[in-house]
Amino acid sequence: MKITRFPDVFCGFRVMRVLALGLATVAAMPLPSRAEPSHALAMFGKPVLADNAAFLPYANPEAPKGGTIRFAEPGSFDSLKPWVLKGSPAWSVGVHVAEPLMLRSLDEPFTLYCLLCETVETNHQRSWVAFTLRPEARFSDGSPVTVEDVIWSFRTLGTEGHPRYAGAWAKVSSITRTGERSLRIEFSEPDRELPLLMGLRPVLKKAQWQGKDFAASSLEVPVGSGPYVVDRVDPGRSISYRRNPDYWGRDLPLTRGMYNFDGIRYDYFADSNAMFEAFKAGAVDVWRELGAVKWATEYSFPAVTSGRVVKSEIPHRRPSGIMGLAMNTRSPLFADWRVRQAMILAFNHRFINQTLTGGIDPRISSYFANSELAMRPGPPDPAEAALLAPFAAEVPPGTFEGYALPEGSDRLLDRASLREAVRLLAEAGWTVQEGVLKNAEGAPFAPEIVLNQSGSAMRAGSEVQQIVDIYVEALRPLGIQPRVTVLDSAQYVERTNRFAFDMAWYERGLSLSPGNEQALYWGSASADQQGSRNWMGVRSAAVDAMIGRAVNAETEAEHVAAIRALDRLLTTGRYVIPVSYSPVSRIAHAAWLRYPAQPTAYGDWPGFLPDLWWSEQAGTQDPAQRPSSSPSSG
Repeated sequence: MKITRFPDVFCGFRVMRVLALGLATVAAMPLPSRAEPSHALAMFGKPVLADNAAFLPYANPEAPKGGTIRFAEPGSFDSLKPWVLKGSPAWSVGVHVAEPLMLRSLDEPFTLYCLLCETVETNHQRSWVAFTLRPEARFSDGSPVTVEDVIWSFRTLGTEGHPRYAGAWAKVSSITRTGERSLRIEFSEPDRELPLLMGLRPVLKKAQWQGKDFAASSLEVPVGSGPYVVDRVDPGRSISYRRNPDYWGRDLPLTRGMYNFDGIRYDYFADSNAMFEAFKAGAVDVWRELGAVKWATEYSFPAVTSGRVVKSEIPHRRPSGIMGLAMNTRSPLFADWRVRQAMILAFNHRFINQTLTGGIDPRISSYFANSELAMRPGPPDPAEAALLAPFAAEVPPGTFEGYALPEGSDRLLDRASLREAVRLLAEAGWTVQEGVLKNAEGAPFAPEIVLNQSGSAMRAGSEVQQIVDIYVEALRPLGIQPRVTVLDSAQYVERTNRFAFDMAWYERGLSLSPGNEQALYWGSASADQQGSRNWMGVRSAAVDAMIGRAVNAETEAEHVAAIRALDRLLTTGRYVIPVSYSPVSRIAHAAWLRYPAQPTAYGDWPGFLPDLWWSEQAGTQDPAQRPSSSPSSG
């Protein structure tokens, strides 16, 4: 669930900067930047909250402190460093222990408010950003958060950290200290999102990691400035955090009503079935239900009927994102769009959705469905068409004409779609020979589908397996016999990090302000970058250009047009066979857990649970009455 998503942009900034430099030379003095220090920074427009806001409007400033909340996680972990590629890290370390310079609002598309920093400053072109640190900011060991820590963290993450940090860092021309508590970052190319991305980089303690191999995985407990510290670690099985009573930011208006639990615990389980059984038994306090039918029909176990567990639905206004089977275009099997379209046609979502979920949830129609950022039916509107026009000769069919997923059939086999699939496969050089789909050289079409036995953030492993089983049966009339390989979590991460698959279950949540992260998901530069989210191997000049236009848009209208055009390119690229999504988040939880009544734009999103929740029994709960773990964990 990373969850964070942000934009990439390219406009006339170079020309503007050259003109500015020219005028400065003529005048023999620099032009005024007109930049002013601020408490916040928004991607578009102005921040909603003033600098004297008493608390975040969606937080409960009266929430009591205390209690422990327990979560279940699939698989295992062997590292406490979620900032590097190596190892299988406990991702929660990055959420609870480390902090960025700024905090993201959950009720605005992309606005950041100063956290570790006291002020942020940038110019109109956003060619640089400057931060001044709060004098009271401290790491959990009591040492101050310094400019040197920030500079070292940004440089090290950009050069030795996970590839997700490399793209933005490549656009940094310099990072320098400008005062005892201040620094300035200059950018080498136009990208209006970069100041915000720098505000979201985690700040680590330089003294802890300097001189060590930062890129290596490690179980060394990180020292951070966040509200929690690591309490206990049982590698691969559990990790616990305790609230730091000396947390430097505990009295900030920005954090009022947040970080309310004294303890947070994550237990790891072999699969989703074991996780759910632990929840039913009371060993886990929260369960995110991914199945609409299960939510409606399978919550009659004793904890629910007795009132110890309640069901909550959390609304949101964020995009659907993309979820389903990704086709790896690096594989010769899926290099041709006609083959990918044939595979989409063979996937009878209507039947699968009705069989497994009762047809309750809608299908993902495009990457940004459920939002204003989604492509519209039919041809693109004039603004989108103008952006796409330079690439008319190379974009996938359907980009300009309009594209929609097949309607499907109520029966297992959608025969009309299968006939069209046979035609497309034949055009691409694949025909059925002796009952097997083969190419002209006689090589069979037998893609390997890799799955994670532990499931995923959005689908239980058993449900994914059921979806694939039905799909495999529907492929048989085409002469296709896929190999389905089920891997444990560590093997799955290793295989997908190096793109060693033909098809794989893929999920990507998307924000209301997509930007630079889009390049990591499907930009050409990330196609061969191991560890990137570009599992499909997208290489498209048009996609790259739309990402660029999005991150350099100066108005919301320009940004929306660029993202709709991007959505159109990704959808017509036929890279993923999409399934359904839920327009609400379904969370079953212990009855003593509470959350703010005011919904936010992002709903159940990083920063919501457990950050804004609290215990109704805080200070009165007897830990001895609650089991700390389940015998089936691990």
